[in-house]
Amino acid sequence: MIDLSVIIVNYNVEYFLEQCLHSVIKASKGLNCEIFVVDNNSVDGSVAMVEKKFPEVILIANKENLGFSKANNMAVRQSKGRYVLLLNPDTLTEEDTLEKSVAFMDAHPDAGGLGVKMIDGRGRFLPESKRGLPTPAVAFYKIFGLAALFPKSRVFGRYHLGFLPENETHEVEILSGAYMMMRRSCLDKVGLLDEAFFMYGEDIDLSYRILKGGYKNYYLADTRIIHYKGESTKKSSVNYVFVFYRAMVIFARKHFSPGGAGTFSFFINLAIYLRAGIALGRRFSGKIALPLFDAVALGLSLYFLREWYASFTGKIYDIERTATAFATYITVWMSAVYASGGYAKPLNFGAIFRGIGIGTLIILAGYALLPESLRFSRALILLGAAAAAAVFGISRTLLRAARVAGFRREEAGKKITGIVAGKAEFDRISSLMAEGPARGQHIFRISPPGKADKDVPRAERLREVVGVYKPDSLIFSGQDMTSADIIASMAEVKSSKTELKIAPPESLYIIGSSSVEKGGELFVMNINAVSNPRNRRKKRLFDFFTAVLFLLGYPVWVLFVKEKRGFYRNITDVILGRKSWVGYAKDAGASEGLPGLRNGVLSPSDRSGKLKMPVDTARKLNVVYARDYRVRNDLALMRAAFSALGRRKAPIAGKEF
Repeated sequence: MIDLSVIIVNYNVEYFLEQCLHSVIKASKGLNCEIFVVDNNSVDGSVAMVEKKFPEVILIANKENLGFSKANNMAVRQSKGRYVLLLNPDTLTEEDTLEKSVAFMDAHPDAGGLGVKMIDGRGRFLPESKRGLPTPAVAFYKIFGLAALFPKSRVFGRYHLGFLPENETHEVEILSGAYMMMRRSCLDKVGLLDEAFFMYGEDIDLSYRILKGGYKNYYLADTRIIHYKGESTKKSSVNYVFVFYRAMVIFARKHFSPGGAGTFSFFINLAIYLRAGIALGRRFSGKIALPLFDAVALGLSLYFLREWYASFTGKIYDIERTATAFATYITVWMSAVYASGGYAKPLNFGAIFRGIGIGTLIILAGYALLPESLRFSRALILLGAAAAAAVFGISRTLLRAARVAGFRREEAGKKITGIVAGKAEFDRISSLMAEGPARGQHIFRISPPGKADKDVPRAERLREVVGVYKPDSLIFSGQDMTSADIIASMAEVKSSKTELKIAPPESLYIIGSSSVEKGGELFVMNINAVSNPRNRRKKRLFDFFTAVLFLLGYPVWVLFVKEKRGFYRNITDVILGRKSWVGYAKDAGASEGLPGLRNGVLSPSDRSGKLKMPVDTARKLNVVYARDYRVRNDLALMRAAFSALGRRKAPIAGKEF
C-alpha cells in the first residue's frame, strides 16, 4: 500500500520545482511514496524538465491555468496514498521531513491535517506555519495592526498563534497550503479543496472543514522546510490585496452566520481599499519621489540662473517663453539621464553625467534649428547643464552618505560571496559565476559540515565566518550538503544583510529569495543579456526612434518592403510598444526559459536568409541573441531582412518564414 502521495502544483517556477523534486525524492526514501506534478500551462520549460529529469514523477500537464484548487484536486483523485501532501514547488524539505510527518500521523489517529515549521529563504521563521481561524474579531485585529503590535497576546495574536512557542508541537486551527498533509479517510469525509477559491483561502477553508469533521490539525516543530514564499514579493501589489481579501470574503460567506459574514465582509472590504490605497501610494511615491525632486531642483536652479544672468547682462527674458524653454530643457535632460541608466540601481555617476551630456547636445542641436526669433540663450543652456550636473551629483552624494538602499557605495563595489561546498563543486559554481553577471566578485570557500579542509573556514563555525568576512551572499551546495544541513545553516546565520542561496546539483541556476519571481539566476547568461534593465531600455529606445524614422520617411522606405500595409501597421505597433523589431522565433524560445521579449517582426533566424529553419537551430540562435545583446545586432538583422519589415506575424521555427 502507498504510504504517501505528494502533490505539487507548478506554474512557471521550473528551477524551484527542480530543487523541490530533488529534496522530495531524497525525503521519500524509506516510504512507499508517489509524487505528482500538476503543471498549470507553464511556458518556462517546466514540463520538459520533469519529463527529462524525473521520469518517475507522475506528470499532469494542463493546457490552461486551472488554479490551485482544481489542479490539486485532479491529482488527489488519482492518488492512492494513505496520506496526501499538498506541497508548494518553492520549498525544500529536510531528508526526514516526510518520514517524521507520516510517523506523527500514524501515532495520532485523531489528526486530520498536519503542517510543519517553515523558514523563508533567509532562514527566518515564517509565522504562517501555525495559524488560527480568521473569525471577524481575529480578522479585525490583523487588518488594523493589533496583531502586529501584540503578537504574543492570546487575544490579539490569534491570527498567527504567536503565543504558542515555534519550537513546540501544538494543535492549531489553520494549516498552510505550502505544506499540508492530510489523512485520506479525512478527505473522503470532508471533501477536497473548494474550487470556488482560485488562489488563496482554499487552505483555510479545508483546514476549517477538517476541524468541523471531528479531526484535529497539528503543527509539527520537529522538522523544517524552506518556503521561499514567492507571493511575499507581491504582497504590496494591488492585485494581491484584492485576490487575497476577496478569498476571505468567500470563506466568511460560506462558514459564518449571515450577521457574522456581513461584519466580516465589511471589515474585509474596508481593508481592501485601505491596503490598495497604501500599496498604490507607496508604489507611486517610490517611483516618482526622486524624479520629482530632480525636476523641482532643476527648475529652481534654472530660475536663479536666469535671474543672475539677467542682472549680469541686463537682458529681460519673457516669463512665458522662459517657462517653456526651461520645461523643455528639464524634460530632455531627465529623459537622457534615464535612457543612459542614471536612474537605475546601483548608483552610477558615469551614466548620470553621460545622460546630461547627451541631453545638452540634443538641446543645442534643437536650438540651432530654431529661427532666430525663437532662440533663447545658448549661455543659459550651458550654465543649466552645469547646474544639472551639480543637482544630480550633490543629491546622489547625499543619498549615498545617508546609506539609502540602491545608493550605498558598497552596493556598487566588489561583492563578497561565500560558497559552502567541497572543492569540486566550489570550482564548478565559481566558474559559472565568472561567466555571468557575478563576475568580479571576491569568492571564498567554506568547508561543508563534517569535512575539514586545511586553511578553509568550516561550516560548523558559520556564524563566526559570516561575522569576520561579512559576505553579501552565501551559496550552499546541494551536492555536498544535505537539505537538513542547509536549512540548519540558514537558520543559524539568518540575516537581512546576507543573501542566502542554494546551488542544486548539476544545475546552471542558483536559487535564492531574491530570484523567487525570476525562477533562478542563470549564471551562464552573459552580463550583456537582453534581460539587463539597461539593455531593455536601449532596445526600447532603438525600436522607438527607428520606428519614428520609418514613419517620417515612409514614402521612401515603403518602396523596399514587400508587405506595404503590414509595414505601416508594424511601425505603429513598435511605437506603441506592442511589438519589437526583433524578437524570438516563436515556439523556439519558450522552452528555454529565456527572458521575455515583445513579439518581434523579425527574429535572429532571419539573418541566415533561409526560408525554413529547424526548430533546434532557431532555438540556439534565440539563446545566442538573448545572452549577448547589442543594438548593432538588431540593426544588422533589420538591414539583412529589411524587405520583411512588413511581415504581419512573427516567424515560427520549423516553418516557412
